[in-house]
Amino acid sequence: MATSACPAMEELESVATVGRPVPGQARRRVAFVTNFCSHYRIKPFELLARDYDVDYYFFSDGGEWYWRKEHGVKRGAFRHIYVPGARIGNTRVSAQLPATLLAGHYDVFVKCINGRFALPVTYAIARMTGKPFVLWTGIWTRINTKFHRLGFPIVQHMYRNADAVVVYGDHVRRYLEGEGVAAPRIFLARQAVDNALYRRHVDDAERCALRSRLGIEADQPVVLYVGRLTRAKGLRHLLHGFRAVTDPRAVLVLAGEGEEGAELRALAESLGLGARVRFTGHVSADLTPAYYALANVAVLPSITTQQEKEPWGLVVNEAFNQGVPVIATDAVGAAAGGLVQDGVNGFVVPERDAAALGAALNTIVGDDTVRRRLGDSALHTIGEWTTETMVSGFRAAIEYACAR
Repeated sequence: MATSACPAMEELESVATVGRPVPGQARRRVAFVTNFCSHYRIKPFELLARDYDVDYYFFSDGGEWYWRKEHGVKRGAFRHIYVPGARIGNTRVSAQLPATLLAGHYDVFVKCINGRFALPVTYAIARMTGKPFVLWTGIWTRINTKFHRLGFPIVQHMYRNADAVVVYGDHVRRYLEGEGVAAPRIFLARQAVDNALYRRHVDDAERCALRSRLGIEADQPVVLYVGRLTRAKGLRHLLHGFRAVTDPRAVLVLAGEGEEGAELRALAESLGLGARVRFTGHVSADLTPAYYALANVAVLPSITTQQEKEPWGLVVNEAFNQGVPVIATDAVGAAAGGLVQDGVNGFVVPERDAAALGAALNTIVGDDTVRRRLGDSALHTIGEWTTETMVSGFRAAIEYACAR
């Protein structure tokens, strides 16, 4: 259930769970500090809490620029606090966080890369108390804003001095090794969704109802994008690429909201695509499997900007669970990190290259044999990208850090 923004301070919620202690030792006390719990993180957080005595500290109200407020923030079967705070510019300051972490007498601190206040505070407390510090990151390039350039020496120090670093995929591992992080201290926690949720069966009645609601006929191929309508997602290039699709029946569905929505609608009209593009608005996570089930192909055309480079793109995991091939750019972490394999379960194209997007779309939309082969491979691939495997990376990092 979604919570209201900035919930009041509360005691750590006790949830009875069956623990799975690390063999041969007592359960470690873990402080896990991250911005908030999204619907993607409930299951991995629950799994980790079975292995360790974990307190989760969420320091944000979900107001980050990259997070749609419609998704809300979540809770799960694990002890947690949504720590009160205030946003000062782009920084969320949680004044109670330092004292709370110090009072917990933890064996190890785990911190995500987010949080201009929470990150240095957690790192400092770990060092003050002589306890291991584990960093979790999906960043795979230097961010080029003035703030990030000025602050990079501090971040680089944390990279190099963390007792262990947990990363989204091999693309992050390669980047960190280039920044001087010793390879043995880097652990993979490959990005995953709850596959069972996104693999649910979507029957013909549900598909037909959705097609009817979107004004799409039964014989019309569907190209699908799910996500924010923002510049970094490269949707202008997708519209130009879609114009090159030779099948006149094909429909492009853009499922999501964002600040570029009005401009993208105008661009679609100017390209003569008004009748072939559907803007759905926000689609809740529980409804997305039906959208994937309609699709011949899903597209994630993200581009590199000064502010970001797609750390992963969990919509790829979601689409694969419905046996849908994905076209992603080389600026997408899920492609650079090995989930999208060019010519195997989808295609990887250069970012900002509308012609390459159009060619890849034509290959899949125009050939059912290719589409089925790629889709079958996508479904097979995603079976190995599980939340259990993701959590095993955290376990390995925690044990390594505590043994140093």
